[in-house]
Amino acid sequence: MSTVDVNQLLNQMKHMAALADRKPDADASIRNSSGMNFSEVLRGSVESVNELQNHASEMAEKFELGEPSVNLTDVMVELQKASVSFEAMKQVRNKLLNAYKDVMSMQV
Repeated sequence: MSTVDVNQLLNQMKHMAALADRKPDADASIRNSSGMNFSEVLRGSVESVNELQNHASEMAEKFELGEPSVNLTDVMVELQKASVSFEAMKQVRNKLLNAYKDVMSMQV
């Protein structure tokens, strides 16, 4: 089971915001403290959200089929985790699109 560590996610977002405020210096600006570049972090985040949604769907299906090991509380918690992580991913996407539009509208 994959869980989202909110504190780790917030730290990554703060780090990315700090990188965005600095002037780029070669390749160093696209790498975070763990040595992964932005595309790897983004890909990992999308895969994590996908895993959460798949797990929540599986649990909901098991509950609907009447499996005794799955209770309603666990299903609802997993569905909410998946929903919150998906909403967070949508907000990141929206911010990235806005940043892209800002960069593209800059005069050279």
